[in-house]
Amino acid sequence: MNPRLIVFFKVALCLFTLPVLGQDKEGVEIIREEGQLRITIDGAPFSAYHFKNTPRPYLYPLLGPKQLHMTRHWPMKDMPNEEHDHPHHRSLWFAFGSINGVDFWSEGSKAGKTIHEDFITVQSGKKVGVIKSSNQWVTLEGKKICSDVRTIRIYRTGTEERMLDFEITLRASEGDLTFGDTKEGMMSLRLAETMRVKGKVAQGHIRNSEGVLDGATWGKRAKWCDYYGPVDGHIVGAAMFDHPTNPRYPTWWHVRDYGLFGANPFGLHDFEGKPAGSGDLKVSAGESITFTYRIILHEGDTAQAKVAEKFEAFIKEKKSDPVGGR
Repeated sequence: MNPRLIVFFKVALCLFTLPVLGQDKEGVEIIREEGQLRITIDGAPFSAYHFKNTPRPYLYPLLGPKQLHMTRHWPMKDMPNEEHDHPHHRSLWFAFGSINGVDFWSEGSKAGKTIHEDFITVQSGKKVGVIKSSNQWVTLEGKKICSDVRTIRIYRTGTEERMLDFEITLRASEGDLTFGDTKEGMMSLRLAETMRVKGKVAQGHIRNSEGVLDGATWGKRAKWCDYYGPVDGHIVGAAMFDHPTNPRYPTWWHVRDYGLFGANPFGLHDFEGKPAGSGDLKVSAGESITFTYRIILHEGDTAQAKVAEKFEAFIKEKKSDPVGGR
């Protein structure tokens, strides 16, 4: 046989027997890169944890079922048909508008920052990947207000559904802390434009555990809230679960018809019209406060995704495992 043909057939055989990229990977992999941790599930991209040169750490993008982008791209990327409001709405993040009177929610000229200090754990796994880090909350002038340890667990569900737990313990390391009475916070998402309830391309809906719908969900207490709508022609949703161990469970929801989706137990003045300061909560020096949430990116609407049943499974699971360890 012609030597050139032999070489050709050998190359072709190699090409046909090469594994498809990511096909042989199983589980959650967390890859360290400059300024971020890149996260894949079964070899497919899921998200990245951004912790460097940012007002606060955040997860972006969030890829849900069918690898659909579930959160708004801006301000990380400038994409068509996206509103450029609220530049501090960075995909998935944790922040609050008044801690000892300092604004840690916005990115205004006087706002404080949450600064990544160190990683305690970065661990890939067949069933769960773990990111555990320590962070400092500082004023514009660099004064430290408090510290936190946060743990993010990303699960391999075995389906196209994506699931993560976010647990954060804030410690009054520098003296007493007061979480002020404001709607601006806390555990938050900014969803894709087509998932919004109102807007130029909006086709979404909101439903909470009490059966309240759409814009009426704002400022209401509920055990969970679900925000769903079309992305690239497919109905998908993001459900957030409040845990019974969280302060003031069930939480109030700072969930807006323009795509903001937040759980906030402190904004009683804004949510219920009570006297200013009614929602204040104090943490004494040396003590701490912990919040635990689960976020599920699912296919279909609330009923199709069985959100209520999944919430019940979540709280039963956490009773035997209060910190969500695996």
